[in-house]
Amino acid sequence: MKTKFNLLLLTLFTLISSISLAQSTNPVEQTFHESGKINVVIAIICVIFIGIIVYMIKLDRKISRLEKEEMGK
Repeated sequence: MKTKFNLLLLTLFTLISSISLAQSTNPVEQTFHESGKINVVIAIICVIFIGIIVYMIKLDRKISRLEKEEMGK
């Protein structure tokens, strides 16, 4: 479990750093950066990503529990 958490943090930090280092040449991206809305977009993407990860972990635990119950019968 600790390895999964470390991998999640590494992925999250890599995503954030790559987004912050990217140079935007697109006028839409420049508008988002100038108005500060890019932070909202990044925050929403992170929340969705974390929600998917939490859902996958819960689903994995449920499947593991069901497999153990089935093996015990």
